[in-house]
Amino acid sequence: GRGPDVCPPDPRATGLRAGIPLRLAHRGPYAAGAVFDLLGEGTVARVEELTGEPGSRTYRRTLRLPYGTGIVAVDEASPGPWLEARIHLTDLRDMTTAVQRLRRLFDLDADPYAVDEALAADPRLAPLVAARPGLRSPGAADPEEEAVRALVGRERAEELVERYGKVLDVPCGALTHVFPEPGVLAGAVPDPALKSLATALADGQLRLDAGADRAEAGRVLATLPGVDRRTAALIRMRALGDPDVDPYGTPGAERWQPWRSYAVRHRETAARVAAPRAGRGHPQSSAPSQAPATSRQANSSTSVA
Repeated sequence: GRGPDVCPPDPRATGLRAGIPLRLAHRGPYAAGAVFDLLGEGTVARVEELTGEPGSRTYRRTLRLPYGTGIVAVDEASPGPWLEARIHLTDLRDMTTAVQRLRRLFDLDADPYAVDEALAADPRLAPLVAARPGLRSPGAADPEEEAVRALVGRERAEELVERYGKVLDVPCGALTHVFPEPGVLAGAVPDPALKSLATALADGQLRLDAGADRAEAGRVLATLPGVDRRTAALIRMRALGDPDVDPYGTPGAERWQPWRSYAVRHRETAARVAAPRAGRGHPQSSAPSQAPATSRQANSSTSVA
């Protein structure tokens, strides 16, 4: 397939609709529906959106990159062992970084065979693994943004985008801003906890990039006011892509090491499916029930491994 349009039809964004097509390869089965559910429930207006019906949805978002900005679109449905995507960049030097960000966001470098085999050994998780082989633990397209969002929540994050986010030169449908960078927030927000986190990110005291030391990041997070244990764990899970985090303190979770993050995602997904639609909230808003079974540069396509 030719992949999703980066932008919906818009005469102001004609150059953005096509973008550069990509095939984001993954190993083994990929439970795309659960990943898109999670991303859809947490979307922050103006910087991301999820459109379409389950099974054929498209996730779009803006990116703040080293040389410019980007807009990406990723399709839920795929004819092969990859995710169809398109990307538009203001500077092509950001291509490698943008692809790496997408791979971390969609957890495309995971080994689902190793994860599923380990978790299926627990009778509590075996039926969940059988129901959704290849379930991933999504990371972050921008780890600094994800840390801020974990601290302040979705509604406050949307307010920050509206007030401090960088406005795109050309809007892309509902996408109009790039999430504000830590340096901007550190110098502008009055909230002590957010200011402390943003300052630590801006001055490099807290590193959340792909090469960051997770243990060191955890130590720094523990010193920041307003960052409790659960928030720090969520930051480690999403921003750092840590595969072995249980933010909820689930009894017996130690048996899921070193894949506790994936066990948490299985339980959250089961809870989401079991809960009445009207009662669904953000999957990170509360711990899942302890009963896992019912709880909660070219125009040609580019293969990217």
